[in-house]
Amino acid sequence: MNDRLPGDLMTVGGDHLHVVAEGTGKPPLLLSAGLGGAWFDWIPVVALLRDAYRAIAFDRPGLGGSPPVRRAATLRAEADRLAELARWAGAPVVLVAHSFAGFHAEAFARLHPELVGGMVLVDPSAEPRPPKYSRPLTRLEPLARLAGTVAGATGVARLAGPAAYGLAMRLLTTRGNVAPPEYVQAVCTRGHVLGTLLAEDSVYRQMAADLLTLRCHREFPDIPLRVITALGDMRGGRDAWRRAHADLAALSPRGRQVVLPDVGHLVQIDRPEAVAEAVRDL
Repeated sequence: MNDRLPGDLMTVGGDHLHVVAEGTGKPPLLLSAGLGGAWFDWIPVVALLRDAYRAIAFDRPGLGGSPPVRRAATLRAEADRLAELARWAGAPVVLVAHSFAGFHAEAFARLHPELVGGMVLVDPSAEPRPPKYSRPLTRLEPLARLAGTVAGATGVARLAGPAAYGLAMRLLTTRGNVAPPEYVQAVCTRGHVLGTLLAEDSVYRQMAADLLTLRCHREFPDIPLRVITALGDMRGGRDAWRRAHADLAALSPRGRQVVLPDVGHLVQIDRPEAVAEAVRDL
């Protein structure tokens, strides 16, 4: 474990995961970042909730402070990982998931309903129809991880990683980078982090397709559900995105959509109070 990072490494389902827990209240919150994200994406939200809840942010294998694994990610594996974390945290938990992690969260709720007490989906990924080329794109996953290995071995990640992350935060958010520089330096200089980001992108469509299949076989539980829809950085397709999220909110009779017309995709950074309010509203 890098001594510049907070938290601990714990073994979950045979993998080592970097976990950062703050607070002692109940119910416990599990915070799952979007595609390629890290625990520090949740720093502004945790600051608002740690006095009332035990807020637990974690990194999937190969991201943040978690070591990489060789096998490809699958929807079932991600749902089962959340189940193991929920048992460790003291289920039932409230799951807060951003973007791509929304796929994992919904699968977790359908496969392990006894472990989830509520859910907040933060501008979640939504694919109402099976995406094209889902299976062929998964074949790029080994190449994606190889690219990360090369970036690490050649020093590209060390030289360009933190600067690229800072640029992305300036372009995608109004607040910019909220993580301490030493965290960004420790994480974004690791080649496998880039490789895992690319690998997650390569399996995105297959996970979307697998979730659509799972919906035909497992019901969504009757739990409090909030779906936050961010429209601020969308140039087109706003109505379709709003409708897709309304359909997600309708998965539960206790679901509700929260629309933020002037906030971008990284809601947890630009409008953390909206996420905190959704959690408290559950």
